[in-house]
Amino acid sequence: MDGTGWRPVKRTRTFEDVIAQIERRITEDGLTVGDRLPAERQLAEQLGVSRSSVREAMRVLETLGVVSSQVGRGPDAGAVLTSRPDSALTDVLRLHLGLASLEMREVIDTRHMIEQWAASHAATARADVSALAAALTGMDQATSAEEFVEHDTAFHCAIADASGNRLISAIMRSLRDSMRRYSVEAVQRLGDTSILRADHVRILEAIERGEADEAAQAVSEHLAHAYPSLFD
Repeated sequence: MDGTGWRPVKRTRTFEDVIAQIERRITEDGLTVGDRLPAERQLAEQLGVSRSSVREAMRVLETLGVVSSQVGRGPDAGAVLTSRPDSALTDVLRLHLGLASLEMREVIDTRHMIEQWAASHAATARADVSALAAALTGMDQATSAEEFVEHDTAFHCAIADASGNRLISAIMRSLRDSMRRYSVEAVQRLGDTSILRADHVRILEAIERGEADEAAQAVSEHLAHAYPSLFD
């Protein structure tokens, strides 16, 4: 390793190694959102690779929401580290759903596992339920399926947030954003949302009382009510 902390890259798929080195530096140097990476020319020299390899790596990282490209010279040159994990995951999931490479059952099964875990942990922690209550009020005041789903999404994302696991929160938002159209269709098919409201109240109260098993069971039965064809 040279004095800059970068290691020369010597593998065939060079841009992947560039990405790996950037990931390593983020971890080892404690880089955070807003920090700037070296300019393209400087980074290529430090890594011992072509500028095209650096450019390709930056394109991938920008697509994933890890960096934001900046145009400039001197201290203003170089990509800036950003943080868009929710958006990046959402984009990937939406593409898979659009291409039918993920079936709705797979998405709901994943939600089922994540939300049961999240609700259980939120209850164990006796987490604050104010965000859930606010979302429930929004659902009560909704005048369309689309508006109902907006607040329903906020409710379920609040469960993930209450679990205290940031990755679970990011995955949950990605899943809900990616299946928004399907959620609206499910609410339209159901028509009467009173059973969903009752489910939400049950989940909220179980978390508030610290009843982990009850919270997980309430989530399971709620998803069965929302997507009955997948729980036959």
